[in-house]
Amino acid sequence: MVRHLRAEAHAGRMLPFVVEHRGRLAGQLTVAGITWGSMCSGHVGYWVDEAVAGRGVIPTAVALAVDHCFRSVGLHRIEVCIRPENLPSRRVVEKLGFREEGLRPRYLHIDGAWRDHLVFALTAEEVPEGLLSRWHREKPSTPHK
Repeated sequence: MVRHLRAEAHAGRMLPFVVEHRGRLAGQLTVAGITWGSMCSGHVGYWVDEAVAGRGVIPTAVALAVDHCFRSVGLHRIEVCIRPENLPSRRVVEKLGFREEGLRPRYLHIDGAWRDHLVFALTAEEVPEGLLSRWHREKPSTPHK
């Protein structure tokens, strides 16, 4: 798997990231399916350890990755596709202000079956100040667990 991630990253089609929280592995985030030319887009996938879920770790990681993609890499659009029943993951994109675009029926083969996914997207023009900056400006201040 690591060999595949490195090859895809070297080819410019993927940006794999490790997510740390307080010096420990807390999750993983990948910007994959990077397409250049007239599209200039990619899609983000992520997971987080349940021990740190709800502490803003993954929203922060997603915001940082999106800002990197828009400002340094030169992408124009980022999508996140989420199974409709995955409420915690949906909450991440809602917190960050991704726009829901619709349903992709039987989009990915997961757990032995083709699963529907909701599509959420964001373009560079929607966050000229940066996604992390916008999220920090708009989120209510709550103590971390």
